[in-house]
Amino acid sequence: MLDDKQTRTETVLNPVGYPPKVSAKSPAPRSGRLSGRKVFLVDTRFDDSAELLKQVAAWFAEHMPDLETEMVQLARTYADDDPDLWERIKAENGVAIVGVGHCSTCAPAVTTHAITLETKYRVPAVAVHTEKFDRVVRSVARMGGLPQLPFAFVPQPVMGKTEAELQAYVAGDDPRTGLPVMQEIITALTEAPPPGDKQLKFDRSTPREVDFTGTEEELQAAFIERNWTDFLPIVIPTDKRVEAMLKGTSRKPDEVVGRMEPTKNRGQWEYTVEKVAVNAVMAGAKPEYFPVILALAASGVTARGSTSSSGAAMAVVNGPIRHEIGMNCGIGAMGPYNHANATIGRAYGLLSQNGQGGSVPGETYMGSLGSGHTYQNLTFAENEERSPWEPLHVQHGHKAEDSTVSIFFGNRTTTFSLGLRETHWQEHVRDMLLGTDQITAPILVLDPICARQFVTRGGFDTKEKLIDWIHDTARMPAKRFWDLQLVQNYVYPHATYGVEPLATKLKADPDELIPVFLKERINVVVTGGEANGYWQIYGARPQGTFSIDAWR
Repeated sequence: MLDDKQTRTETVLNPVGYPPKVSAKSPAPRSGRLSGRKVFLVDTRFDDSAELLKQVAAWFAEHMPDLETEMVQLARTYADDDPDLWERIKAENGVAIVGVGHCSTCAPAVTTHAITLETKYRVPAVAVHTEKFDRVVRSVARMGGLPQLPFAFVPQPVMGKTEAELQAYVAGDDPRTGLPVMQEIITALTEAPPPGDKQLKFDRSTPREVDFTGTEEELQAAFIERNWTDFLPIVIPTDKRVEAMLKGTSRKPDEVVGRMEPTKNRGQWEYTVEKVAVNAVMAGAKPEYFPVILALAASGVTARGSTSSSGAAMAVVNGPIRHEIGMNCGIGAMGPYNHANATIGRAYGLLSQNGQGGSVPGETYMGSLGSGHTYQNLTFAENEERSPWEPLHVQHGHKAEDSTVSIFFGNRTTTFSLGLRETHWQEHVRDMLLGTDQITAPILVLDPICARQFVTRGGFDTKEKLIDWIHDTARMPAKRFWDLQLVQNYVYPHATYGVEPLATKLKADPDELIPVFLKERINVVVTGGEANGYWQIYGARPQGTFSIDAWR
């Protein structure tokens, strides 16, 4: 690296992926009035959305009493399309008020439902959101081909507000425009939106190379200004360095590796082997690590997911490659104490951020708290040699000699303990499990000392027996389970739609103890250096186990 103060011209490779092809769509025609049409208020089933829509219905009843309105509800969660409902709205000459978008994933979904109604069913629609998601939903509408989609915004939050407070939202002004909320809604349903085609120009021919002139400090600043980094210093991705990274795989540089998006409904960006190499160089990785990074990229699972719950990824490496590239599965395995662990995890984050077209707070990232885990994405190797059970990748159908990486997402809840007490260990573990969020699943991360205690004290000589016991132990009364807000948002709609075993759990007596987690989502991994029998439970949903060997 040249002296920080020495000015030079450097040709670097662009780390950003390629946007999806977006075709302009046309909104549904408007008649100029609401009379003669039925207004459907579409509840997308998230955190008291229905309570706000009830106030919209009450406003219509008071101010436009001759207008027919009806509250309807999506059949499943906000993330699921509902063509039967859309067909009904169309058949009854309806217009639609869709809401409420007030989280990082439901706001894009609400926007997409409105686009679907407008462009596929030719039903005038307006999407109602809270003002925090203004930039998010406009970005989604633009990626969906309808940047002129009408919106109305109310203050954040909606959840937990009183009837009077929500009534004031509806009767008040849009915090983004200053116009009355109901005036915006009526205008949106009766007047044609302005043309929006000019906002749909996406450059899929992004320059491969970018020339910068300046000092090392100025080069680093140029990457930061473009939101290409995680705000830590990077290795400047020169052509020579990227070429060296590409020697870590037999794949061609222009081969498409995969596609990612920060949240569903925004549009999947794609990236090539070379784009992944650029981000790997920036992270400081070595060419021998590159097959692991490519496997992570090929998964399509973003490590920069735009969930307002601030989720983060975990990547667990299994098989011979652990030792081939010197990964740490002993003391400090999950910490910043190994070059391979640290830079592979960082590369995963950078390629997710750049490959999906950005991770910008307020637009493509809405983690309310954020997560420190996203710097390195909890990347480590399993200590297979000291585990009493089969390795994680074998549990998921791979051979012991295969090299794989398993991805989990969530990691918002963590409980930890020291070993297993002789008398009350079952109760202690149950308490830890009930401290795990109920919409992901527990992944037990055990030091080998604790893993062996589960064998000697619990008799779990196979991982399958341990997982069965975890599933049966993590129970709570049905009335408490179904009252949890996250369960109401993400589990209850599937249960009402008949998805098993959720539908059966919904029929349980209120005081019946029912399993909290789905068995197939529970996982156990062994890592650490036996400095003591500490262990942790993370709440993280498995996303899949992916071949590394395929990318050598």
